[in-house]
Parts: sequence; structure tokens; C-alpha cells
Amino acid sequence: MATDDAALEPAGYADLLADLKARVRATQLRAVRAANTELLGLYWSIGRDILERQQEAGWGAKIVTRLAADLKREFPDQSGWSRSNLMYMRAFAESWPENVPQAVGRLPWGHVRVLLDRLDARDQRDWYAERAAVDGWSRGVLEHHVKMDLRASLGAAPSNFSAALAGPDSDLAQQLVKDPYVFEHLAYAASKRERDVEQALMDRLQDTLLEFGRGMALVGRQFRLPLGDGTEYVLDLLLFHVEPAPRYIVVELKVGQFEPSHLGQLSAYVAAVDGELRRPEIHAPTIGILLCTGKSGPSVQYALASTSVPVAVADYRGLPDDARAALPSAAELEAVLERGLDDVDE
Repeated sequence: MATDDAALEPAGYADLLADLKARVRATQLRAVRAANTELLGLYWSIGRDILERQQEAGWGAKIVTRLAADLKREFPDQSGWSRSNLMYMRAFAESWPENVPQAVGRLPWGHVRVLLDRLDARDQRDWYAERAAVDGWSRGVLEHHVKMDLRASLGAAPSNFSAALAGPDSDLAQQLVKDPYVFEHLAYAASKRERDVEQALMDRLQDTLLEFGRGMALVGRQFRLPLGDGTEYVLDLLLFHVEPAPRYIVVELKVGQFEPSHLGQLSAYVAAVDGELRRPEIHAPTIGILLCTGKSGPSVQYALASTSVPVAVADYRGLPDDARAALPSAAELEAVLERGLDDVDE
């Protein structure tokens, strides 16, 4: 008769096994990280030696080609000894001449190469390295954020958070909003109507949430929020931010220039979510983000000052600045919409 192994397990065995598995995986991860740190230290030291000899002993660029050939011959089973990679090592040591910063040492070599290729200033490289290490960005995510200039846009959206939220929470909320938001996939939307823009955002939901930031989850599009008096609010997008302060985020999308009435509508939606869905004991106050295709400073600031509900206003677009000229202006879009046409020629 076959023996039931589960029946023979002593008390606590399953817990012990689960703990051992977790410890093994944690040790494997630490070993991988340690190996990566050692590799980066090696690459930095090689780059430093090349750099020093070129600067102090007058070695020319041809020496790098010779080193690459000799190292490949000595270590035929190892990758990383191409002339191109040795030049990256040189640039690595030149960018951080003292040592390898802690955040950089936690990144894969491919990430470091992105920092060297895409950024020129030391403070920029340090900032993106820190965010990539802390938030666990993949190489593709790092490239996306560098290309979209995350550092400059993060926290830049005009808001009333400092007046509407307590000090520490207002800072956290401000770091959740950007200006502008760049949804590259909107460049392929056939129409610029608000519903069609929303659909384009949903068609590539992962890219959309990536642009809104780490830790964002979609609660719903055209989210219906019934109220106690029998009326119903319909929200363009309802997001939820997981950490460090869990909160709902209401996003309203408008094609055209900012109007104060847009902010009034959004404020009502934010207040409703705060009252109907938010659990104050575990959720931070709900905030709203109004996305529009054009805004001016004074009108936005006056409108923000007129509401006590925490809201922000940001521009959104579907192409980087160098390609944006090919799109119709906000005024042209409004004129087309008023004529009742569905599509705008790109």
C-alpha cells in the first residue's frame, strides 16, 4: 500500500521548508548582487588603468584595441572584452573617478552603459542610478525615463497640494505628479477625441501606467461612482497608488486648453472618491490630476487657489518636443472638435 507522505510530515515541517526555500533564494540573490558588484569593481579598475596610462604615459587609442585582443585570447570563454566594452570601462572610470558609487554598484552593467550613453552630467547619472537601484527598474524602464526626462518633469505639475494636504503628505503627493506626461503611444491614435485618447491609453495600459509612475494600478476607465442621492459620477480614469502612501488618484482627460470649469469638475470627483471609496484609516487623501493639451500659468494658479481639494494640472502629449510640431495645436484641435469632425490629419 502506498504511503501518504503528507500524513508522515511532522508538525511544523511545511513551515520549516518554506523558510528554508526563502533563505536559499535570498542567499542566491545576495550572491548574484555580490558578483555583480565585483564585476563592476573590476570594470571600473580596468577603465581607471587605461585612463591613467593614456593621460600620464601618453598611450594612444590603439592600445585599447590591443588589450581587447589579448584579453579575448586569454579568456576565450568570457564575454565583455571587446574594444567597445573596454572604452565603456574607460568612460565608467572617467565619470566616477573616485570610486563606484553604491547605487551604481547595484546596477547591471547594461544599466551603467545606458547612463554613460544617455546622460552627460554626473549629478544626472547619480540621480537616475539611485532611482533605478531603489525602484528596481529594468534597462528598458531606465531608458524610457531618461528619454522622457523624468528628473525634470517629476513634481513639476502646478498643484495646490501644499495648501490642501498636511506637510509630509503634500511632498509625497507632489512627487506623484509630472509635467508634462508623455504617452508616446498616443502618436498612433487615429483620432484626438477624448474617448479615443482614453482608448489609446488603455490599449497599451502597461506603458500608460509606467508613465504615471511606479506602483500604479488601474481601478477603472469610465469608472462609475454612484452617489447616495441617485446620481452617478463617471471618472475618466481611477488609479490607485500602492506605496509609500496608498491612495486613490482621479485622472481627468481634456483635449484643448485648460478651463477653470475642468478643475471644478475634477474637484467634485476627487471629493466623491474620498467620501465614498477611501478608508481614512489606511488610505492617504485622494488627489486629482487634470491632463490637458495646453495651459497657462495665471489661470491655472487662480483656479487651484479656489479649491480646497488636492488637485494638480499637467500637460500631456504623445510625442517628444522634437516631433511635437507635426501635431495640431490645441486651438486647432478645439476648432476641429467644434466643427464636429472625428479625425485630425497628422
